[in-house]
Amino acid sequence: MFGLAPALVRVDLTVDRGETLLIRGPNGAGKSTLLRVIATSLSPTYGGGTVLGFDVMAQREQIRRCTELLGHRTRLYEELTGEENLRFVCALHAADPRAIAPALERVGLTDVAGDRVRGYSQGMRQRLAVARIILRAPDLLLLDEPYAGLDAEAKEIVDDLIDEAKAKGRTVILATHDPTRGRNASRVVHMDGGRVVRAVGASG
Repeated sequence: MFGLAPALVRVDLTVDRGETLLIRGPNGAGKSTLLRVIATSLSPTYGGGTVLGFDVMAQREQIRRCTELLGHRTRLYEELTGEENLRFVCALHAADPRAIAPALERVGLTDVAGDRVRGYSQGMRQRLAVARIILRAPDLLLLDEPYAGLDAEAKEIVDDLIDEAKAKGRTVILATHDPTRGRNASRVVHMDGGRVVRAVGASG
C-alpha cells in the first residue's frame, strides 16, 4: 500500500524455473513493487507466495541467499572502494574472491577499483552492481530498469548477463521501459494500475 492506494492488486503470477520473464508497463504500474516483494525487501500487506520454494514471509533469508535485485538503488557502501564492496559480497555470500578482478574488468571498472564508491557516477555504480551479480551468480535475478544510467557498452553487458543466466537455467525477471531490450524473453507480462493486465508469449 502507498497511502490508501494499493501498489499491487490481486497479482497472481507464476514463473517457472529457468524462465526469462519480461515485465512492461508505465510508471506507477507496480513493476518495481512486485520485484521488491519477490526480493523480500517489501512485505505484502495481504496475500503471500513462494520464491524458489521458500515462503516470502517466513523464509526471507533463504530467498535472499539465492536472489539478487538490481534496481534504482545499487545498495553499495559509499565509504568502501569498488573492490572492497565486492570483497564484502564474497565474504557475505561465500563467493570466490579470485573472481573479483575478472568481474571488475568485465564491467570496465578495473582502473577505479581502488576508488571510494562515493566518487562514482551513477553509471559506474550500476556497473559495480552488475559486477556483484557476476560474483554471486544467483538462482533468481531480478532486474528493475537495469539499463538506467548506462551507456551502450554497459547495456550490452547486462544483456550478456541475462543471456548467460538463461543458458545456465537460472530464472530472470526483467522490468524495463526500453523497447529494444528483453527481446530474448520467453514470456511478456504487461502491468498497469498494480495489476497484470495482459500476458503473452515470447516478446509479444
